This record gives sequence, C-alpha cells and structure tokens, in this order.
Amino acid sequence: MTSPAREMLDLDLTGFAHGGTAIARHEGRVVFVADAIPGERVRARLDEGAGADRRFWRADTVEVLEASPHRRAHVWAEAGLDRDPQDRAGGADLGHIEIGHQRVLKQQVLQEALDRFAGEGLVAPEVEARGSEDGTAWRTRVTLHVGDDGRIGPYAARSHRVIEVASHPLARPAVAAEALSLRGLQPGRVDLVEPADGRVRVLPRPERGRRASGRRSQGARPREQQVVERVAGREFALDAGGFWQVHPDAATTLHDAVDDMIAGRVDADATHFDLYGGVGLFSATLAGRGATDIVTVESDRRATEHAARNLIDLDVQAVTDRVDRFLAGIPAETRAGVVVLDPPRSGAGRAVVESLDALDPEAIAYVACDPVALARDLGTFREKGWQVQMLRAFDLFPHSHHFETVALLAR
Repeated sequence: MTSPAREMLDLDLTGFAHGGTAIARHEGRVVFVADAIPGERVRARLDEGAGADRRFWRADTVEVLEASPHRRAHVWAEAGLDRDPQDRAGGADLGHIEIGHQRVLKQQVLQEALDRFAGEGLVAPEVEARGSEDGTAWRTRVTLHVGDDGRIGPYAARSHRVIEVASHPLARPAVAAEALSLRGLQPGRVDLVEPADGRVRVLPRPERGRRASGRRSQGARPREQQVVERVAGREFALDAGGFWQVHPDAATTLHDAVDDMIAGRVDADATHFDLYGGVGLFSATLAGRGATDIVTVESDRRATEHAARNLIDLDVQAVTDRVDRFLAGIPAETRAGVVVLDPPRSGAGRAVVESLDALDPEAIAYVACDPVALARDLGTFREKGWQVQMLRAFDLFPHSHHFETVALLAR
C-alpha cells in the first residue's frame, strides 16, 4: 500500500469524530477528513504526515463531489473551501455545517464516547442551543497571533501559520472591530477580552524575552489588570487574561444547570467542595442552595486569591492546591455533602475519581468540556457503584466541535 504525502483521494464519509473531522476509510485505513460531513463524497488531500507506517491519516477537503443537504457556505469566509487548506483560518471547524445539524453531530460524538468508555445504558441528551440563531457573535475572548513579519490573525487549522483575515464572525462585534484594528505588535500573541462591562481589553503577549526595542526584558512582569463578570446577581473579579467561559451565556447556563441538579441535596451541616474552582463560580452556586461550609480548590494561585475576595461574604475556604493532592489529604472523618467537579479538558482522571469515591459525598455535579474525558471518568465512577442520574449538554461553542456537558452522579 502506497501513500505519498499530499496525494489526492476521493473518499466517502461514513462517520464523525470527536475533534470536528468526518471519517472515511481507504484500503482499510481510517482517514480523518476536515471540512467534510458524513454522507458526502469529497476529494481530499492527505497531509504531510500521511505515511504508509501510520495507523490513520488526516486529509483536507478540496472539492465536494456529492454534497450533504446540511452543507452551507462557511460562516467564516477565510475558512472556506475556495482557499487552499493551509490558508484556511482555524477555530470554526464546523462552520460549513447547518447549525442544527452541528448539534446532532455533537450528540452523536457524546453518545459514541459514552458507549465506548462509560459502560452500557447511558443515553446522550440533545445538545441545547444557546446564543444567536445563526451561532455567530459569541466569542467574548479571542486569541490572535503575531508573526515575525508582523502579520496578525488566527492560526490555520493544525498549524502555527498566521492567517490574515478581514472578519471575525464568531467574535462579539466590539471584539471583532478591535481585532481588525490591531497594528504594529511584537511577535507573539495578543488576547482580546470583553467582560460584562462591554469594554474590550487588548492584552499583548510578546514572545518571552522580547520588548518593543528588541532587547530582552528585565524585571518582574507587571500584575495584570482585572475585569468583573456577573452571574446570578453576583460579581466575580478575575485577571483579564484569567480563565472565564468564552460564550456570554455560558457561565449562567452552567450555574443554572448545576443549581437545578443539586436542588434538595445540600445538607447545611456537611462540607461541600468546589473542585477546580477557578474564581469561585460554583461555590456561589452551592451557597445559593444553602451550603454554609464550602471549600474551593484551584491550582492557580491568582484565581484562588480572587475566589477568596469574590466570596468574602460567604463561609468559603479558598485553597491553592492540585485537586488530587488536596483530596489525598482530607481527614477521614470529613462528612462530605455535594461536590462540584469542573476539571480541565483532560478530565479528572482515575486518581481523583477514586479519592472522591473514598470521600463518599452525597452527590457530584460534573461539568465537562470534553466528552471523551467525561465518558472515561463516568466509566470509573460507575465501576465504583455511582449512578449517572442526569445528563445535559449545551452548545456553547457554535461552529466549533466543542460543547459542554453536565452530569449528576449519586450512589
């Protein structure tokens, strides 16, 4: 079997993968094809890493031979098929698919992950829509890159090639306007942030060791400016470049979902835990349901400092620590109530799940941004005797393959 890099193949797409690519097979090998839709036949170009020794190949659609009824003109002109794949802007990998069908595909991805990793019997919920009908103008946070030649723009998909663009359709209008006005930045990246007050902050991030004069910088980096976000009547201060949900409805959506799931489960006499707690969003959710003894744990020291101040009126202990290390040190006699678990994209992992099983809380609300990592962790919980009592999924990243899922677990 030969597979010279950059070979063109005509492929029939039969499935969809986590990561936003359609799936084809060629001479027994799986091919992950970007900018395609299951049910289509496309002409695709193999990427440079497609060798005969690879278990699978990747390819980019260059021509649609038989189109899906769900295909649309790409929401981002600079990512369309009329451009060479290496010149297509990255960050909107489902932008060629009708918005409702994007959610169908996301539900399929979640179901396949649950079937493969979480055990039998779990049914993926429909992915709930949020934001504008067409899925545009939602990104309150955008990261662009500055090349050595001064170009400013997003990276091309799966590359570090900076693509200059004339539009940012997924960004909030003020963020898009600010992004298009950028000039004269040093090589590195630049973050644009629109918090609740609607004023866009521009945060240049030159490559380490550079400054405007070209000489190496010296001294400590100045403390970053702060912004304020608002959820359910409470303000949350954080560093402008610190973590916060990107979709303007996301934090409220996830707060509401967790709040509904833990209703009636919060014992005021127990200790409740907000793990991977950031600046304190879900600690406030727990307090709103009557929790009076709350511990929030986060490895980022600056976020923990903000959490302590954001929740100063509540009985919350803000701890800077890795979650796995913190759980290993909890006293055996601790009476655990509700745990809110909001891990990074890699998931909580077996060690954290086993520590939570030993802690034996009343219930666990798991907020996940990666369906495969969630399914793996749910599989471990189910091995330990936990039941998944509720699942909800939310399309908080339209036109990309990402989405959020919230699960409720109990004995």
